[in-house]
Amino acid sequence: MEAAAVARPKGRRWTNVFERPGVLASVLISPAVIFVTVLVAGPLALAIWLSFTNATTGLHGKWVGLDNFRHEWSNPAFQHAVWHTFLFTVISQAIVLVGAGLIAHAMLRNFKGKWILRFLILLPWAAPIALSLMAWKWIFDPSYSILTWTLQHLHLVSQVSPPVWLGQSTYATAAVIVVQAWRILPFAVVIFIAGLASIPKEVDDAAAIDGATGFRKFWSVTLPLQLPIATVALLFGIVFTATDMAVVYILTQGGPPPSFSTEQVTTWSYKTAIESGSLGPGASISLALLPVLAVVSVVMLLFARRAEVT
Repeated sequence: MEAAAVARPKGRRWTNVFERPGVLASVLISPAVIFVTVLVAGPLALAIWLSFTNATTGLHGKWVGLDNFRHEWSNPAFQHAVWHTFLFTVISQAIVLVGAGLIAHAMLRNFKGKWILRFLILLPWAAPIALSLMAWKWIFDPSYSILTWTLQHLHLVSQVSPPVWLGQSTYATAAVIVVQAWRILPFAVVIFIAGLASIPKEVDDAAAIDGATGFRKFWSVTLPLQLPIATVALLFGIVFTATDMAVVYILTQGGPPPSFSTEQVTTWSYKTAIESGSLGPGASISLALLPVLAVVSVVMLLFARRAEVT
């Protein structure tokens, strides 16, 4: 062994260093660490600093402590934004979980035109968000809405006074929820398909021998095996929806006025910090969801770990 070590070429010494698991893992993960540090940790630290100041248009201001947080916590507009964010996230993700589960099970079957359906399912995730949301604005347009035209020909809405989808509070809320679910659904479908494909065939064979079919098989076999990956998909969906600003801002800008029934924490933060020029209060609003999402993430990841079937 010693003779082999002495005879090893000197140029191989540096290569052997990277063959060590600890060193190789550090090298591979370092780009992600640098990315998170520069593009996430830096802006986050700046936002935390600004939230304790009365900064306006510049990145400096007088220290005010918790005044920004106290003011926003008692602000009805902020309270409504928090409630709307919770409402949009919970309902849209419930739709996503049910829809993704059904679509994923259907996509495992062989049928004609399967590749077209796959393309249509992935399209919302691949299409540029601004472009797809402009298409949705046309769908909900009060004068040229294909949705209204279809419902009118089905005699489901009035020909005389059709609904103004983005101009009435109830319809606008439903529109935002539908678009949020539409955006996240492809991601959840892909995760569900991967989870279903990872279930060994022996498990299905054993379930069939035991007489487990249909709903009984789903409840006793498929669901426990899918629960960890479904939890991860739900976690990503919650984070994406709660921190998203594009859907609400492009479709309704938080409206319709005067109730602003679709205002979210993200849009209210943007309006306060950028449009109103109050960086300090805006930063405090943007940080409101951070501890909540952190707790939700930890709890759901722990649940996913405990739900793993060995």
